Amino acid sequence: MTLVQLEYLLAVDTHRHFATAADNCFVTQPTLSMQLQKLEEELGVQLFDRSRVPVRPTEIGKEVIAQARIVVAESKKIREIVQNQKQELSGELRVGVIPTLAPYLIPLFVTSFMEKYPDVRLVVQELLTEEIVQKLNYELLDVGLLVTPLEDKSIKELPLFYEAFVAYINPSHPLANSKAISPEQLDLDELWVLNEGHCFRSQVLNICNRGGGTTPSGHFDYKSGSLETLKRIVETQRGLTLLPELSVLDIPAEKQLLVHTFREPQPQREVSLVVHRSFLKKRLIEALQNEIVAAIPAHIRNRKNQQVVGVKELGS
Repeated sequence: MTLVQLEYLLAVDTHRHFATAADNCFVTQPTLSMQLQKLEEELGVQLFDRSRVPVRPTEIGKEVIAQARIVVAESKKIREIVQNQKQELSGELRVGVIPTLAPYLIPLFVTSFMEKYPDVRLVVQELLTEEIVQKLNYELLDVGLLVTPLEDKSIKELPLFYEAFVAYINPSHPLANSKAISPEQLDLDELWVLNEGHCFRSQVLNICNRGGGTTPSGHFDYKSGSLETLKRIVETQRGLTLLPELSVLDIPAEKQLLVHTFREPQPQREVSLVVHRSFLKKRLIEALQNEIVAAIPAHIRNRKNQQVVGVKELGS
């Protein structure tokens, strides 16, 4: 049994396709298949059911794969120990970030991070929360930037800051004259929200439910995948939407009039770095964490945890 065989085993489990796994391991499919066959012969068990498409691990295969992930992860720590001793910060850091954070958070720190660590290749993917967690578990990402708490035992959450929710209100709306609003004043029939699958959508609905908001009616029928689209709709049509604080920091002065804060305690979301429980590249991730925190505006960075809104929809 070799580490290479275990890495091929994990690649097939991740991609559920021998050819795709071989491509990602930079070997030919016959080479990968031969090594897995040797591993199965040595163990005396079949690890994959090849009669199914996509391929699936057998029951014993699932147990072997789980242990193989531990073995491969631990072996990679040897290189990390050497790099730490040499005080090197280099290599590739694969980051997954949710869409409601990416356009507002990434520009704040990416330039300074790359200037400070020129030997690091930063690879950023914009993904939904479930996709990030899945890729962390399959070691296809090193770290995620998303909203917590997720209550998932497979991952570790490292809170970075607490970002307030704000309301973005059309000037013709009755609430447009209010300096500060409360959840009780929100009407779901007038609220524009993101598509299902976005944790931000669930948080918005939770804020409204806490305030005793009504269930959406037939008018609650437009959903977007972009916060920027929701802004444009509010500006040109009617109603209101809720936004994360970072998304309104740099909007023009004339549009700042559409931004309304909530009365204290303000609803907020917890933004965290998320890693797998047995995560690697600790010094790289620590460097990323420090750069992000330093780049966040002081009033957000210094905010305490007051009223974090749940990521899962109430009643779900």
